[in-house]
Amino acid sequence: MDLRTPHRIALLIAVCSALAVALGFAAFGRFHGLSHAWLPFAILGPVTGAATYVIAVLLIRRFVQDRVDLIHRTIHEARTGTSSTVQDLDPLGRVNEEVVAWADSKRTEITELKERERFRREFMGNLAHELRTPIFSIQGYILTLLDGGLEDVRVNRDFLERANNGVERLIRIVEDLDMITELESGVMAMAPACTDLERTVDEAIESLEMLAREKKLILRNDLDEGTLVLGDHDRLLQVFVNLFNNAVNYGHEGGLCTVRSFVVGDHVRVEVADNGSGIAPEHLTRLFERFYRVGKSRSRNEGGSGLGLAIVKHIVESHGGTITVDSTEGKGTTFAITLPKYK
Repeated sequence: MDLRTPHRIALLIAVCSALAVALGFAAFGRFHGLSHAWLPFAILGPVTGAATYVIAVLLIRRFVQDRVDLIHRTIHEARTGTSSTVQDLDPLGRVNEEVVAWADSKRTEITELKERERFRREFMGNLAHELRTPIFSIQGYILTLLDGGLEDVRVNRDFLERANNGVERLIRIVEDLDMITELESGVMAMAPACTDLERTVDEAIESLEMLAREKKLILRNDLDEGTLVLGDHDRLLQVFVNLFNNAVNYGHEGGLCTVRSFVVGDHVRVEVADNGSGIAPEHLTRLFERFYRVGKSRSRNEGGSGLGLAIVKHIVESHGGTITVDSTEGKGTTFAITLPKYK
């Protein structure tokens, strides 16, 4: 007999009980010489079997119900993180729903963990590469000086200046890493106030004037006077410095980078557009990742930390704004920022 269902188990118990009663009465009648011992068997056997069957079914169902309720509560508490006294008329169906939902959530968590692990490995690899370049460069200059270059005045000064440039680059990487960590963790709080964007952009242009002049690139501020936003002046200044620096590094000689703005509802949309070499579509989605570079060797030669655009994104989002990028190869790139308008 198949014992996989409660009804079949109960039926087996009932048959055994009926046979036990029958055999008992048969033995009793034979021992006492009763001629009609079969009559109690005929009556009590079926009655005992039926009663035993009903009782067995109820007990088995109750046993299973208690276990199912326990599983249900355990899964429910694991999902919600709270104690539960859930009662359900259809516990098996409810448990199935809970298990399916729980499995889906775990699959999502596993996917997220794998993505985080991929990002961690990539970040550590990029960080090691960014640090290795200036460190090896500094080491090379120092070894050259130790091997006799120190005695040559022309050589030692040149190599010491190059080693110093490598040290300064390391400092920039560490400072940018520290800043982006503070931005991500919320340690670096913004100090929003009425900020004149036209003035802020002018300051950013002045800070990069010499570098832009060397590249023969024009940085132009087309913002209207009195373009006011609610923001932290120092942090927004860094946003525009980083964007202008990006335009200078990737712009061509005689190029132009323009800043303009539009009022859109309760926000100000600021566009920083250049007519440089542009960015291929496959790079756009990853442009704001830490250490991601479009032209790796070229941007490293420019001395950047590889964190500029990542910092820009975090600062803008910390202001409750957004940043997007649109680019066409051979025509240029436009960064569009939205910031809350000062009311």
